[in-house]
Amino acid sequence: MPRSWCVISSRPRLSPSRMMLASPAPASRRVGLLFGSFNPVHVGHLILAEHFATRSDLAEVWLVVSPQNPFKAAADLLPEAQRLHWVELAVAENPRLRAEPIELSLPRPSYTIATLDALRERHPAVEFVLLIGGDNLPGLPRWQHADRLLAEFDIYVYPRPGTPLPDLAPFPRVQVVQAPLLDISATYIRESLRRGLSVRYLVPPAVERELLTVSLSASDSARK
Repeated sequence: MPRSWCVISSRPRLSPSRMMLASPAPASRRVGLLFGSFNPVHVGHLILAEHFATRSDLAEVWLVVSPQNPFKAAADLLPEAQRLHWVELAVAENPRLRAEPIELSLPRPSYTIATLDALRERHPAVEFVLLIGGDNLPGLPRWQHADRLLAEFDIYVYPRPGTPLPDLAPFPRVQVVQAPLLDISATYIRESLRRGLSVRYLVPPAVERELLTVSLSASDSARK
């Protein structure tokens, strides 16, 4: 009968607790955050989010619906629950995009650093990356606790047509990412709806159907 052999390692065995300590830490999941009023969400937002979700090191992109931008007037904002609902409709069939409502439950006005702190508390295993337009970069040092933003987070900047990028030396964690941009604005869409003009192909079909319903309801109310 052949003799069986077993090899005994000369290395000391680790206790379960020490084995856990010796195991490599799991890599954090990188998620891009695209902030906006989404007033309403349109295909330009979605093309940009999809580009970052599929052509960068990001696992997902979350569209963070802002109830109030501290640099903008709130007078022309559509109801926040409605804007969130439309973003949810727009990304419903895309597993790499997500509507993020966290700012709707935070103090107003919405400050990016407060949102990031809240998100990191809720999702400690996620590494968040800011996605901003090149036109916002020069004003970034004026944001609340900008020193923390620039020190603690990677920032991916997509250039805006006709807006030259500033010197990036003060922004060591900023990376410029070329992305397709469409010259579409939510203002243009709202004005088109007010004038009874088509917004087909400017917004996802599910959002278009609801926008038309809201627009028609508003027109009926105005006539009463």
